[in-house]
Amino acid sequence: MPPRQTPHFVSGLETLESELLAEKAAALGRTAIAAQRALVKLSSHPEHDDTRMRLLKAAARAVHHYFIQRELSGLRRHDDAIRDLAIPREVLVRLGAS
Repeated sequence: MPPRQTPHFVSGLETLESELLAEKAAALGRTAIAAQRALVKLSSHPEHDDTRMRLLKAAARAVHHYFIQRELSGLRRHDDAIRDLAIPREVLVRLGAS
């Protein structure tokens, strides 16, 4: 006769950890979408004027937020994100990367 297993009860801490993990994933998704939208706006404005400078700053800020959220989620390298989002060099330079 196999040993009886005791039922597993979810503790308050496990519930909290699960909710925190879900929120991290959702926040990562939101920041990725925000970065992608900012990059699309930047790429759709080729003229080098005040509007483009504003869009460049907004894109750099959105990408920075995305990178921070990735790091909070344990993703330390951003090479794949840079490639997948096609983050232009002019944005990366504003972040101190090249």
